[in-house]
Amino acid sequence: MTQSRRMLVLRAVVEDYIRSQEPVGSTSLTKEHNLGVSSATVRNDMAALEDEGYLIQPHTSAGRVPTEKGYRYFVDRLATVVPLSEAQRRGINSFLAGSVSLQDALQRSARLLSEITGQVAVVASPSLAKATLRHVEMVPVAMGTLLAVVITDTGRVAQHGLAVSSMPAADSIARLSGAVNEQCAGLSLSKSAETVRAIGASAGYEDVRGVAESLADAFASMALDERANELYMSGASRLAHSHSLADLAPLFDALEEQVVLMKLMSNLSEETNAAGVGVSIGSESHTPELLHASVVSSGYGRTASDPDPGEGNPAQSARDAGEPIAFVGSIGPTHMDYATTMAAVKAVARYLTAFVSERRTQD
Repeated sequence: MTQSRRMLVLRAVVEDYIRSQEPVGSTSLTKEHNLGVSSATVRNDMAALEDEGYLIQPHTSAGRVPTEKGYRYFVDRLATVVPLSEAQRRGINSFLAGSVSLQDALQRSARLLSEITGQVAVVASPSLAKATLRHVEMVPVAMGTLLAVVITDTGRVAQHGLAVSSMPAADSIARLSGAVNEQCAGLSLSKSAETVRAIGASAGYEDVRGVAESLADAFASMALDERANELYMSGASRLAHSHSLADLAPLFDALEEQVVLMKLMSNLSEETNAAGVGVSIGSESHTPELLHASVVSSGYGRTASDPDPGEGNPAQSARDAGEPIAFVGSIGPTHMDYATTMAAVKAVARYLTAFVSERRTQD
């Protein structure tokens, strides 16, 4: 019973500190929370929590603040994150529904998430390494160069120059394009590369064999480029206005290191809790610049048939979901409002999953 009550006291300290950002004392806890015990008992529980590493007392006469361990316990108990209200979800859908393209949806998502949380929002475009081919068009742009315009299942458009020793006839290029689009639609880029090589090596395509090899190389290169995401960020200025710049300087340094940030948030989005949200607190990120920051991330773009993690059994939903094709996340101080941030990140990820799935079925 004592241990159970002690953890209720810890939760109360975390909630109050997140709200006030001031050390929390036993007297205020007793007044603000129905803990059913005296202030002296709460004070003893807080001392025990400090001994166990969940709280720390910054000054001798001050109250206590949570440590990373304290935040981690609190966040783990939020694993079954409460979804946003119906009104909030309608607001998100209304704001994002005007998106005219995937890029527009990602930009809007970053802006909306930063407004909800007051923190830095980061949204990644789908990686080409996880995309499947929808369509390719090859257009001559110079004497020895073709431009391959590649459209993926998520609506992303990539361009790649193809060097050719001699330019084949237009109808030969069109015939190769037709064969590639017919045989490669729905395949991953790496599988498409193999298929294009086979097409180029088959009878009847001798005059475009060099083009086929160049296109196959382009597909293979795209498939290997895990860093081919574009990052959309929003909210840095908002965060700067609400916190000390001295405290945030390392965080802004981390935002500049986009490759490091992308790897961290991508890994988090694939190593999620039962609600499908990954949370890294302080030193858990193994990134010195994020020592005093927390990162919340979730993957999006799985399949349209995935169950909604906000409904039913969240643990089952997480197990059923496939590998995410990209991530959406929020970065802020360790005393961020975890409940709101986790719910908002998940809601935006859910919307983007539906958006990407809808685009897949439009073609």
